[in-house]
Amino acid sequence: MGTLKESFGRRSRRVRHTLRRAANGRARLSVFRSSKHIYAQVIDDGSGKTVAAASTRDKGLKSALPKGSDLAAAQAVGKLVAERAIQAGVKDVVFDRGGYLYHGRVKALAEAAREAGLNF
Repeated sequence: MGTLKESFGRRSRRVRHTLRRAANGRARLSVFRSSKHIYAQVIDDGSGKTVAAASTRDKGLKSALPKGSDLAAAQAVGKLVAERAIQAGVKDVVFDRGGYLYHGRVKALAEAAREAGLNF
């Protein structure tokens, strides 16, 4: 067995490898979760560019949210990243949960992005 960091890295690589095979040219909605904040970005792997991004550290969200590490913050970030992606012309994405379980803040972000109009 490896350390916790090695296990997380292995899970992340496995998830991304599976997504790249299933993506069929779609952009990737990637999530990073820290203990204090949550970040999301829509990445076009074909060109290697970030199309849209949002986090709890954005000026508009930071002042509106009392805490950056709860479900409400994750939902706000999911909605914001979906709006920015749609403005950039991306509607269909694949969800990259990284090495995180699809549960809690990660799930809340994904569901909010779906409700805001992203298809995955």
